[in-house]
Amino acid sequence: MPIYEYVCQECETRYEKFVRSRTAKVELKCPTCGSPHGEKAFSAFSTRGGSSSSAGLGSVSTAPACGSFG
Repeated sequence: MPIYEYVCQECETRYEKFVRSRTAKVELKCPTCGSPHGEKAFSAFSTRGGSSSSAGLGSVSTAPACGSFG
């Protein structure tokens, strides 16, 4: 059950919405201005690995890249 991030098209507030499934109809309402006009936002996430870190940051993947840049 995903949580999606939205941006209000009226006041530009970013907010999250819990969605029961990808096919469920989502009724949006901005928590700041009450506008129903929101657009899905790109959101980044991180995971926390099993090892401890003094900085407390999420773990960084060591998986190979999909291609090379250059």
